Amino acid sequence: MTKKQEKAWHDDEEFWETFAPTLFGPKRWEDAPKEVDELILLLGIKPGSTILDLCCGKGRHSLELARRGFRVTGVDKTAAYLQEARKRAETEELRIEFIKEDMRKFSRNDAFDVVINMFTSLGYFEDLADDKRVLANMYRSLRKGGTLMIDVMGKEILARIFRERDWQEQNGSFVLQERKICRSWSWIENRWILLKEGKQYEALISHRLYSAEELSGLLTDSGFSCVNIYGDLTGAEYGHNAKRLIAVANKQKNNQRI
Repeated sequence: MTKKQEKAWHDDEEFWETFAPTLFGPKRWEDAPKEVDELILLLGIKPGSTILDLCCGKGRHSLELARRGFRVTGVDKTAAYLQEARKRAETEELRIEFIKEDMRKFSRNDAFDVVINMFTSLGYFEDLADDKRVLANMYRSLRKGGTLMIDVMGKEILARIFRERDWQEQNGSFVLQERKICRSWSWIENRWILLKEGKQYEALISHRLYSAEELSGLLTDSGFSCVNIYGDLTGAEYGHNAKRLIAVANKQKNNQRI
């Protein structure tokens, strides 16, 4: 049996549910506390800060931030992910606001000290104007003096580690991946095939690729200032050994942009 998605991959709830074990395996949950430690240090997040976790998924970072005493709002489009995140929060008696909304639509004026966007959650949309809309929402949602952090796989890193095909085994299931770089290195197309319990599921995933310079320019054009680029969450240099493209930017206290 082969099952293919019929709508844009990022709008397909079945895709997110089917491939959840691949996207949110045990190691990703294990890594969350360390990643939050690094986030706090890198961004200088003060106790009691209000944080927006945009595209929070199952709440790996939202939950961990709430455990540290921060006031957290997690926003995602996938109902099943939010349901699991809420259950985990309730079990631990953590107060987290989870909201089901498209990142192109959610904004809350001057509400947050910090906005984070983790795990390559920017660049899903065919129209670049949609990415700009997301950044405008982030900008509006930040208080003056607030900080934005975006974590993606930069195209410079991808060029270094690119593999056209690979596969992985996970709990008796197999995930095969094919990748193709196109549109003059501005876009990547991925074909994922999941073999599980005698069934085959296929998904076509594509998204925009950003270099450090391109993402910095987009942030500056969106009104952000003091854009800094790092190679991981520890603040390492974005050089030939970079693991991720981490962009940190600020909303100036005296900036009047709307």
